[in-house]
Amino acid sequence: MDLPLGDIRVIDLTIARAGPTCVRQLADWGADVIRVEPPGVSDPLGGDRHGSDFQQLHRNKRALSLNLKSPAGLDVLMRLVDTADVLVENMRPPVKDRLGIGYEAVHARNPRLVYGSISGFGQDGPYGGRGGVDQIAQGMGGLMSVTGLPGGGPVRAGIPVADLSAGLYLAIGVLAALHDRDRTGTGRWVQTSLLESMIAMMDFQAARWTIDGQVPGQEGNNHPALVPMGCFATADGYVNIGAAGGRILRAFAEVIGLAELPADPRFDTPQKRFANRAELARIISGRLRTEGTDYWVAALNAAGVPCGPVYAMDEVFADPQVQHLQMAQAVDHPARGPIDLVRNAVRMTGAAGTVRAPAPDPGDHTDDVLTGLGYSAAEIAKLRADTVI
Repeated sequence: MDLPLGDIRVIDLTIARAGPTCVRQLADWGADVIRVEPPGVSDPLGGDRHGSDFQQLHRNKRALSLNLKSPAGLDVLMRLVDTADVLVENMRPPVKDRLGIGYEAVHARNPRLVYGSISGFGQDGPYGGRGGVDQIAQGMGGLMSVTGLPGGGPVRAGIPVADLSAGLYLAIGVLAALHDRDRTGTGRWVQTSLLESMIAMMDFQAARWTIDGQVPGQEGNNHPALVPMGCFATADGYVNIGAAGGRILRAFAEVIGLAELPADPRFDTPQKRFANRAELARIISGRLRTEGTDYWVAALNAAGVPCGPVYAMDEVFADPQVQHLQMAQAVDHPARGPIDLVRNAVRMTGAAGTVRAPAPDPGDHTDDVLTGLGYSAAEIAKLRADTVI
């Protein structure tokens, strides 16, 4: 298929989630991703290769079995480097240099290659040698301090925000470096870390400190600045509402039968609504509990008030808009049969099919890749006999 990255080859040396998230973005848009894994290992982290997590994370890739600790394995990798446009890794900073596959070695071999790295805390500095995982970055990056109910203690987000954001940020950086290479002929070393990505994701919450000197705290389901905006109980569930001011606030008040609310001297300015948020929430909640979620979602949307239900995951994929968007796309897995994967969130004219193939089994494409690099059948057989592949 004529996909935007169809002429790009990527070497995937990643494990865990952050690195594979980056590579998956490139694979989704057509890059020839060759995932390099140790021989005889189904999943380096001990997971179920046919499980939902692995399948979602490693779709659209080819798999090469290769022992990077052997000289012959390193030679294979370097021959692959000669043909590649991008290499992505998320090893601890000292490990890749010890294996002989750090940026300097790879750049010397192929100066055009873009080298992408994700670490826990950065490639150098006081914590440069440390390993990092998502929850530690959530804590050190500030997310856990603003998540959860006030006074309830730190709470991690329900998804690995640091891992996912690091992967997405690195993918953006890799694409920028590929564009730059087209102009200069030279690849760059693109770096991010779980900590940097988590802090960047804090965005306006971080800027409240760097610019205003404010330390944001936990607000639960309330917006940290805008009122009324948050999650409210209904007669049979919950509804999220964004009606912080102006015409939308007036429309909201009319729909819930409190048309006088915006002119109430306790709530007639944004500052007063924020200062009296608890009282305003009590009044609104009393009205919203008189009807069910479906009623309020229909009535408020009809009036142009942003709102929506709070779904469990099965309800997410049952929603008609989600089904219209085709967020779940089927592929045929050789062992599991048809499985639904969650597609890339980006659409592009003339480039459909971001979900095309399930995650490969270990070494599925080893012979194909080596043959493409010029290895003969006898040479491949010897590499296999020597447990290089």
